[in-house]
Amino acid sequence: MIYLDYNATTPLCETARSAMLPFLEGKFGNPSSIHAAGREARAAIDDARDRLADLLGAKPHELIFTSGGTEANNLAILGLARSRTARGKHLISAKTEHHAVLNTIEHLEKREGFEVTWLNVSQAGQIDLDQLGDTIRNDTVLVSIMRANNETGVIQPLREISEICRERGVLLHSDMVQSFGKLAPVILSEVEGSRRETFTATSTGSLGCARDDLGSLVDAASFAAHKFYGPKGAGLLFLRGGIPIEPVHFGGAHENQRRPGTENVAAIAGMSAAAEFVERDREKEQAREGNLRDQLWQEISAQISPVVLNGDVHRRLANTLNISLPALDSETMLMALDLEGVCASSGSACMVGSVVASHVLLAMGMPLALARSAIRFSLGKYTTEEEISATAGIVSEIVQRTNAKRSEKTIPV
Repeated sequence: MIYLDYNATTPLCETARSAMLPFLEGKFGNPSSIHAAGREARAAIDDARDRLADLLGAKPHELIFTSGGTEANNLAILGLARSRTARGKHLISAKTEHHAVLNTIEHLEKREGFEVTWLNVSQAGQIDLDQLGDTIRNDTVLVSIMRANNETGVIQPLREISEICRERGVLLHSDMVQSFGKLAPVILSEVEGSRRETFTATSTGSLGCARDDLGSLVDAASFAAHKFYGPKGAGLLFLRGGIPIEPVHFGGAHENQRRPGTENVAAIAGMSAAAEFVERDREKEQAREGNLRDQLWQEISAQISPVVLNGDVHRRLANTLNISLPALDSETMLMALDLEGVCASSGSACMVGSVVASHVLLAMGMPLALARSAIRFSLGKYTTEEEISATAGIVSEIVQRTNAKRSEKTIPV
């Protein structure tokens, strides 16, 4: 099998598995229990929180453990929006966001009376910064823009977005599910030693000057362990200290009363181990994956015409290649690739196996026919040069075979 769907999920790394095993076997205590077994589990969670906070440049109490990226996005958007209705009920996001963000914001719009401005994107997938600045209003309570797109890999200019939101006193949330392990993880600063004002929401909805350590890019950010070689069912939300948030679940005082429920100790331990694993050689590994991605594009484009490269050529994740093959639709190509032992996708893996035209590509102004023929290849730590060359040959063979069958059908009998 040639696995080129790392943006959908990654294999569990050995260090994460080893970190999880003790809590899947003998160490089974409830971390909320006060006896020795419970304290042992609590210590594991505290240790994982400290290690993750260190990697992210955050403080331990600013991390909220969740069941994954989708829950983290829901908690951030619902919790922050609902907690700031005294200021207003206007939200801003982009048309190319993951459905975990899109559908949550749509719920607030349809069911809770919020007004939403959806930002346009360029043909390269970049949001319009001028439109963002122009659409922020006095009643805007939250902007949510992902750091890197899961389908195209396009990276948004988060620093510029942050500056616009900071100047207007609006909270900024970012879905960072796809970027962790691929881009620099520190979310409190992109410039070491920088200093600036940050904002803390108060109960009255006003803004006050807060920490003066490293400057902040975002007020909240979502992560998912299974995107960086950790276990499925584990994620976290970074929430800047001092910012109030309304819980979306009820039934306990866990996670400082922000997310109730008995913590998944094994998954949390595995998540922190995986985070350290992926960060250990991130720069070198991303350079390697970028070279393999470019090799895949060069070999495919040399063998097939026409073929279209989707998304910003320069500002995109090193591991992601999204192309359109007008010769055949996405579903046909994916089925043919699967028969040849190649795992790829047409976009998000969160649409229950459906193959539909990508909302991301359509928002980028791509014609429907091209959007319906899009394929995403996403590479990872275990991708080899031999697999890349083999995949390019398989794609070419499938296209040639399809074209030959079409030609046969057009020959008069």
